Amino acid sequence: MSDFKEASLRIEGMTCASCAIRIEKGLKKITGVKEAAVNFAVEKTTIVYDDQLTSLREMEQKIESLGYKVVNQKAEFSITGMTCAACANKIEKTLNKMDGVQSAVVNFAMESVQVHYRPEDTSFSDMQKAVKKLGYELHQKSQDATGEADYREKEIARQQSRFIFSSILSVPLLWAMVSHFEFTSFIWLPEMFMNPWVQLALATPVQFIVGGQFYKGAYKALKNKSANMDVLVALGTSAAYFYSIYLSVLSIGSTGHMVELYFETSAVLITLIILGKLFEAKAKGRSSEAIKKLMGLQAKTATVYRDGQELQIPIEEVITGDIISIKPGEKVPVDGIILEGRSAFDESMITGESLPVDKVTGDEVIGATVNKNGFIKIKATKVGKDTALSQIIRVVEEAQGSKAPIQRLADSISGVFVPIVVGIAFITFFVWYLVIDQGNFAGALEKLIAVLVIACPCALGLATPTSIMAGSGRAAEAGILFKGGEHLETAHRIDTVVLDKTGTVTNGKPVLTDVYLTSGHNEAEVLRLVGSAEQPSEHPLAEAIVEGIKEKGISLEKTDEFENIPGYGIIAAVAGKKVIAGTRKLMKEHDISFEDHLSTVTNFEKEGKTAMLIAIDGGFAGIIAVADTVKDSSAKAISRLKEMGMEVIMMTGDNPQTAQAIAASVGIDRVIAEVLPEGKAEEVKKLQQAGKKVAMVGDGINDAPALATADIGMAIGTGTDVAMEAADITLIRGDLMSVGDALFMSKKTIRNIKQNLFWAFAYNSLGVPIAAAGFLAPWLAGAAMAFSSVSVVLNALRLQKVKL
Repeated sequence: MSDFKEASLRIEGMTCASCAIRIEKGLKKITGVKEAAVNFAVEKTTIVYDDQLTSLREMEQKIESLGYKVVNQKAEFSITGMTCAACANKIEKTLNKMDGVQSAVVNFAMESVQVHYRPEDTSFSDMQKAVKKLGYELHQKSQDATGEADYREKEIARQQSRFIFSSILSVPLLWAMVSHFEFTSFIWLPEMFMNPWVQLALATPVQFIVGGQFYKGAYKALKNKSANMDVLVALGTSAAYFYSIYLSVLSIGSTGHMVELYFETSAVLITLIILGKLFEAKAKGRSSEAIKKLMGLQAKTATVYRDGQELQIPIEEVITGDIISIKPGEKVPVDGIILEGRSAFDESMITGESLPVDKVTGDEVIGATVNKNGFIKIKATKVGKDTALSQIIRVVEEAQGSKAPIQRLADSISGVFVPIVVGIAFITFFVWYLVIDQGNFAGALEKLIAVLVIACPCALGLATPTSIMAGSGRAAEAGILFKGGEHLETAHRIDTVVLDKTGTVTNGKPVLTDVYLTSGHNEAEVLRLVGSAEQPSEHPLAEAIVEGIKEKGISLEKTDEFENIPGYGIIAAVAGKKVIAGTRKLMKEHDISFEDHLSTVTNFEKEGKTAMLIAIDGGFAGIIAVADTVKDSSAKAISRLKEMGMEVIMMTGDNPQTAQAIAASVGIDRVIAEVLPEGKAEEVKKLQQAGKKVAMVGDGINDAPALATADIGMAIGTGTDVAMEAADITLIRGDLMSVGDALFMSKKTIRNIKQNLFWAFAYNSLGVPIAAAGFLAPWLAGAAMAFSSVSVVLNALRLQKVKL
């Protein structure tokens, strides 16, 4: 008989009791659910279910399919004590088996874990205990750069002191080994170093004090029925060490025969592996420099006005609505809006934009940017974790802690890697001892040790995450935020880039360009009526017309009646006159004749302008043209995308002639015009059905469904809203060049990952057979193992130097 489990889920989005009943019914339809009770008041459901027939994940998916959201907590914790990828796999599997944990992803390179969990069913303390049972420590992640840096520095100092201590004791042993060969017999060696008991005295502290970390790690792993790099090192060095003790005991009383010992093998192996660990710790520290740099950008204090006084307070005490003064040369402490003054701002540290940006009253400023030359006062709009900088740090940390799909193969291999290597090592021993070099126990043991210590699961574990850390960090410095490793990987497959026109190809700020009137109409009078009629409208084109008319010095009146007809135009009553402004279709519906002026409309549209037809009291009065200017960088950015082999498509709600004119001016060959906002996602699907890998680039507001539908959604020019939900990649700058940079960085990163994986697989695939064949002495095998992981990290660090 099955044991039933009980679980609670918090649900978001219920608006009434009928929502609760709907969810209840939906859950009860799932095979394996015995009971389901939804409490609308506390927004929670309690479920009794058979975990052999269903899972909480299936229930969550059911709730989400009904249009509601299951609330899970997301957190990132630090892990200490991991020595290789096998450790990370063991922790990940254990956490994922826990009740209440939806998903756990361990990043060996960052020594961290990202967990999605239900606080009702599990807690940090529960996860901490589970990880401790495995022999590792789980900690709350430090919120500042110094905490992480201090831990890293302590780890480097610890490995450095171990290396120095180990080297002092190992050098005499290595000296004894080197002088033992015929071709090096000229090297002088104190007689005492050839004494077995002196060698034992030198090797023992190295084996158990310095190498103690490997024994502890191996014990913890074996206790939990797993195996890691510590097991390989402990087995290999112990074999050499204890066999040497056995030979030393046998040599007691013997004369005239020098026994060949292997104390130097175990000691030198441990010393070289510790050196590799030291280099690895330093390199891993460098790979997270992007986060450190971002954290270091934050201002420490702010000058605020409270109760009529000017106070300097810590940045943590600033609240939304505070009025803050910023002098030239000072950092902007938080995100805000300029209330007084004007200045230029260096935003390079946030957006990657090299030139200072001029800002005036009413403009947004971003925290951590530098006020170059003017005294300003701002009103704080976003503080603490809501600032653009905090959001950037969070997005980058999540991306660096996530896994790319390409890592799955390495993870699956590293999970079984150590037992396979141990098996190969013992097969090697018996083949040599029983077949190749019969009876030569020492020779066979050397081959066994070489196989054990040359195998390197670390290189497999570091190959992908270090590249993602370095690649996403470098991209963030250029104002490009990848939301996760999977998006970083997907982006390199993109072959089609769809650009929303407004705000992406163009500046998104239309301006009044032309006024064409039929005979008998006064320009000032017509503009006064049209401007007054358009005033209540919130459409960008209407706002451009109103602003353009006001700039001509024409005063506007109050509208008596107003009707907005979406997609067509407006009808209004101003000063006793009926004003119609809009499309040709609107004119036809109201029997306004404009055919004699159609060529003028067409000419405006060919120039990329939107023609607004005007009728006053039932008679055609003229045409007002509005144009959205193209961004300076658009043509260059599109040319670069084409050079990268991309098909570039512009999508817009404009009529085909206007759209074609704008597209032609920037070098776009294909246009999808007259697409309503809700139709953009459908157009993206059509491209995908044609076999295209599509990146959709837009502002993330009216085209959010299209961004979510595309293989990669890029939100461009988001300013302080950097964590745009719909986007897979956020481009902080409004510059279209960032699109090419993002795709280029993705290709570079994936190429780097493939290089690392090739090296890690090739190293182990070739290294183990070479060691088994007897071509490598154990100390050389150990040196190769120690530096294989270092080479992977150093290769990943090259991504930090990529020019964007």
